[in-house]
Amino acid sequence: MSYEPFDLSGKVALVTGGNSGIGLGFADAMARAGADVCIWGTNEEKNANALAQLQAHGGKAAAMRCNVASEEEVEASFAEAVKQFGKVDSCFANAGVSGRGEHSSFIEMTSEEWRRVMSVNLDGAFFTFRAACRHMAEAGNGGRLVGTASLAAIEGAPRSEHYAATKGGLISMILSLAVGMARHGVTANAVLPGWIETPMTDRTFAWDKFAAAVKPRIPSRRWGTGEDFGGVAVYLASDASSYHSGDTFVIDGAYNKF
Repeated sequence: MSYEPFDLSGKVALVTGGNSGIGLGFADAMARAGADVCIWGTNEEKNANALAQLQAHGGKAAAMRCNVASEEEVEASFAEAVKQFGKVDSCFANAGVSGRGEHSSFIEMTSEEWRRVMSVNLDGAFFTFRAACRHMAEAGNGGRLVGTASLAAIEGAPRSEHYAATKGGLISMILSLAVGMARHGVTANAVLPGWIETPMTDRTFAWDKFAAAVKPRIPSRRWGTGEDFGGVAVYLASDASSYHSGDTFVIDGAYNKF
C-alpha cells in the first residue's frame, strides 16, 4: 500500500530548467507520482525530448521556452502555465548557469561575467518566485517553493565567487520566503546538490585530473544523477511536507561530510 500523502494526483508542478539534469529529475519523479508538470527551458530540442518523457507517464505536461533572466518572459510564461493548468501548486526555481572559468582569479573576473551569472541564477529565481508567490497568495490554497542551490554556497569555490554568491543568496531568499509566505500556507526549501552529472558539468567531469581528484572523495563513490533528486521533489511537492519549511536538503553522497 502506498503512503497517500506522497500521491501528487491533482497537483501541478512548475520546474524551471526542467528539460535535463536535476530539473528533469524533479519533473519526471513528480509526473510519475501523479502530478501535472510544466517545464521551462531555453533549448527547444531538449524541451521537446523532455516533454515526450513526461507525457509517457500519462499525465498532463507542457514545455515552454522561457529565459528566466527576462522578467517579461517569466511573467508571460507563468501566466500561460496557469492558463493551461489552472493553477501552480509547486514552483521549483532550478534554472541556472555555471561560471565560464575564463578568468584565472577573482581579480580578473569581468563585470559582464558577474552579471551573466547573477541574471539567471539570482534574478531569475526572484522573478520566478515572485510570480509564484503572487499566484499562491491570491489562490489561497497554499503552495510549495523549492530552489536549487549548491554546495558552492557553503564551501569555498575559487574562481566561482559569482556562482557561489548566487547560490548563497538563493538560500537566504528561501529562508525569508519560508517566514514571509507561511501565513499563506506556502513552504519554502532549498536543495543543495553536490557533484552531479548534468549537461552543465559534462566538460568538468570529462577532465581526467579533476575526476581522479574529486570522485574518490565522494563516500558514495559515484557522481550523482538527476534521478537522485526525484525523491526529494516528490516529498517537497506533497502533503507530507506541509509543516517542513525553511530547510536545506544537501544531496551529495555525503561528500561534504568526508
